[in-house]
Amino acid sequence: QVQLVESAGGLVQAGGSLRLSCTASERTFRSDTMAWFRQAPGKERDFVAAITWSEGNTYYADSVKGRFTISRDNAKNTVYLQMNSLKPEDTAVYYCAARGPGIFSRPVNYPYWGQGTQVTVSS
Repeated sequence: QVQLVESAGGLVQAGGSLRLSCTASERTFRSDTMAWFRQAPGKERDFVAAITWSEGNTYYADSVKGRFTISRDNAKNTVYLQMNSLKPEDTAVYYCAARGPGIFSRPVNYPYWGQGTQVTVSS
């Protein structure tokens, strides 16, 4: 079982920045792809970004391209999501997720999940 522990989110004004982190209990084949999803109240859980431990390949949802950056620190088993130019519509619970090799954008493809952390962007 891969365990994922996310950092605390927070409240930030529109245009501001916030960095989330997610530390994995292991960095192995079955957790090669690390991803961030988010879920706003009453909405589905949406893909935000993903990165692979092995190659460092990244992939972003169109809604966050140019504003969010996903990165990894292999030595710390930690993935980061740097969020800049935040908008009120970025308000959601953000979840870290992991799976084996391959980047997928559907939550059903990820067997391991963090507890979620709230990010609120005020206008």
